[in-house]
Amino acid sequence: MPNNHMALLLKKLEEQSTEKSKLVECNFAITEEDQFKVQALAELFHMSEEALVADLLHSALLEIEEKMPYREGPKVIRVEEGDPVYEDIGPMPRYMAIKNRLSQITKCA
Repeated sequence: MPNNHMALLLKKLEEQSTEKSKLVECNFAITEEDQFKVQALAELFHMSEEALVADLLHSALLEIEEKMPYREGPKVIRVEEGDPVYEDIGPMPRYMAIKNRLSQITKCA
């Protein structure tokens, strides 16, 4: 098997560069107790506080999206294997609409 170390390194560097180009600055306040937790975790895992907070926020947002409840509405939107699938009247469709609207505003700017 040929030595792929340089190819793997180049791929990793390119992925990191792409990720960094998508970063945006955020400025927000947290409690002093949460700041101590962030500082402790950053020191424990040998990473910057900014990188840790970004990772924590990303994970929290993914989990919130996963746990957003489906609420069955009265309208059948399709039939799968003979069973009706009802529209979602929970928060997810509104959340997705807002997220898409904000994404479009950013793309147009």
